[in-house]
Amino acid sequence: MPQDAALAQQDDLATLSLVEAADALVRGEVTALALTEACTARIRRHDAALNSVIWLDEAAALEAAAAADRRRARGEALGPLHGVPMAHKDMYYQAGKPCSCGSAIRRDFRPTYTATLISRLEEAGALTLGGLNMAEFAQNPTGHNRHFGDCQNPWVRGRITGGSSSGSGAAVAAGFAFMALGSDTGGSIRLPASACGVTGLKPTQTRLSRHGVMPLSFSCDNAGPLTRTARDCARVMTVMAGHDPKDPTSAREPVPDYEAALDGDLRGLRIGVAREWFLEAVDADVLRAFETALDVLRGRGAMVVPVELAMMQEVLTYGAVVSRAEAATIHATWMRDRPGDFAAHISGRLFPGYAVPAAYYLEALSRRGPVLRGFAQAAFGAAFGAVDLLASPTIPGALPSLAETDIDSGDPEAISRFGAISRNTRPFNYLGLPAISIPCGFDDRGAPVGLQLAGRPFAEARVMQAADAFQRDTDWHRRRPRLD
Repeated sequence: MPQDAALAQQDDLATLSLVEAADALVRGEVTALALTEACTARIRRHDAALNSVIWLDEAAALEAAAAADRRRARGEALGPLHGVPMAHKDMYYQAGKPCSCGSAIRRDFRPTYTATLISRLEEAGALTLGGLNMAEFAQNPTGHNRHFGDCQNPWVRGRITGGSSSGSGAAVAAGFAFMALGSDTGGSIRLPASACGVTGLKPTQTRLSRHGVMPLSFSCDNAGPLTRTARDCARVMTVMAGHDPKDPTSAREPVPDYEAALDGDLRGLRIGVAREWFLEAVDADVLRAFETALDVLRGRGAMVVPVELAMMQEVLTYGAVVSRAEAATIHATWMRDRPGDFAAHISGRLFPGYAVPAAYYLEALSRRGPVLRGFAQAAFGAAFGAVDLLASPTIPGALPSLAETDIDSGDPEAISRFGAISRNTRPFNYLGLPAISIPCGFDDRGAPVGLQLAGRPFAEARVMQAADAFQRDTDWHRRRPRLD
């Protein structure tokens, strides 16, 4: 086969959705080795420009893929992800493998045990290629990283990828992996999903185990997937969700068959839009994409209604207090012993946490339940119209550049732009509610625009159902960036 034709064939394989790849494996149309070779070939060809991969264990991945094919050939019982290559944010522990957490401090760290989510994926047959770039210690919404280099947006070079799961968003968009785990403490799954034109789910707080995942904020951290489609998310969520004895904070709520809930039927679904909050600072091109997305959901039978949200200032204030104080606590020893190893903007985010009075922190924790009840009554309560989901743009503004958001430069406008990126995502972390970002268009600079859908606690199935219904009638999730 001519080289150009071989590369095109590999590209076709690498840009399948996870479900398409997994189903093709079951039908015998492709091998795990072919999928893994397709992904690693794209990494070798294109990642020098994107900088999304921190480490790649290609030899081990190819060996595991060949072993997966042998097991399939023998007719063994296989898991639903058998032979599907993945790569993950470099803060998920894998015994004996590097785990930098995007930092200089942990550049040479190799954990002795494996994160529960990695173990569950591998038990289902998934293959792990390597570790992906990220914001240092998962602490920025842009993709800047002083130690490993900034991750580049696959669609428009020089634009932010979103953070802190920057490499996860870029790698999935670029066809380097069929799924990537990220983390979300203030939007860090949904922001790169939006900026890179992929699908990213932040589940309900505690829905997924956090055992073996680098912590940032005990109360606001979430693990979750970045994929190409909502159906991809549903398939991996069915594998990953469920109580983990190694993480006593993980929920014991029964795990549904998420994929079975994707029926495309949104008749009677009520979607709330809070214009006075989520649309206050939206750019015109982002608003156009959002309004068009609402029309698609209406076409599937959903009703879009205005809502007024309660206690939003409390949500933001208490959320900031909790996340800042907890991050400062986690990094206290390193901040004392190795302060020079943190980027300036990381120190700038951590130091204020040491000034939070204990009474303020405890108030923010103790008020979390009442604030959630007040918010949920206003948004979801029957007396107020009982919406099922909330919709908003994921990132309210057109995607800024890395230079425009480089807050280490000290530019006040950069600081303002930096903070505005996560305005629409942060509330759902303090509240603990599930939220997804799916691609719904492009801004005037040619960068992707994301639609965020959020729901009640443990309503991931409903959130993914609406996202999947939208993707049945649009092709934004099927578009691929030009990497050459």
